[in-house]
Amino acid sequence: MPSYDSSRARFRLADRHIAVFGHLLDGETPPEELGESLAELQRIGLVGEEGELAPLLRDLLGTLANPLVMIQVEITGQHGPVDHGVVVGQESVFSHDAWPGEEESEYVSIEPRTLVWELARKVNLHRDERSDGDASEERIATTMAALDAAFVALDEPGQSDDATRDVVRKALVEADADLTEPALGRFLELVLALNATWRITTAWDGRHDGRQATMVRALAVWDCGPLGYWIREQPEEPIVAGQVGPDSPLVLARSTSGKVWKKLADLLPDREDLLIDDA
Repeated sequence: MPSYDSSRARFRLADRHIAVFGHLLDGETPPEELGESLAELQRIGLVGEEGELAPLLRDLLGTLANPLVMIQVEITGQHGPVDHGVVVGQESVFSHDAWPGEEESEYVSIEPRTLVWELARKVNLHRDERSDGDASEERIATTMAALDAAFVALDEPGQSDDATRDVVRKALVEADADLTEPALGRFLELVLALNATWRITTAWDGRHDGRQATMVRALAVWDCGPLGYWIREQPEEPIVAGQVGPDSPLVLARSTSGKVWKKLADLLPDREDLLIDDA
């Protein structure tokens, strides 16, 4: 069920409720399949009997209808993929968070100056023991087939942690003969320690070669708990459908929380990058 907290300008809404708002903003009657969604919004007072929208929706719907920047945050962990995001409008910024297994997301207004903090919160970015002053670099290269094989092996019930480790190691060796020690052992440890993978994609209307175009920046990271953060350099984001296959290279580069923070900031466009009518 949708709900809202007017004191904090936050709403719990599913995609189907957002779809109802879209039809009403366009002056249309929502289709029959959205009838129950419309009724739910009417029961809590966000939509009137004649389809009128509650005034407290003005900032949220104005931002969703005319976004300047769209930010998608996809996190894959133990419960599967979960999508969060941020929508930047001309006058307001709204962040939305999902919860595994629940239909609704929470939409809440945030200050533009907190955008990087908000993205860091969404991916649970935290300090690690490695200093940004550590100049040493570490990269691991394998294939997507090896990663897929490792995940399949992890799904097989093991009698012990050592047995699981042996099964995953065997799967990696069979999937990528070029993956040898010490990289093999290191990659094995990363897979076993993996808390979550996440990627953030920002998109906005800008200019490329003098023409209006959709501009995109993206970042993909592995959060490997005590083994730290690893930036996925290949496959390089943003990825389009059909681009990645079993033979595609997988390259991970060790990073730090501080460097990841800076990369989060780099995802955001500057004001001059946006098509804004200052008037």
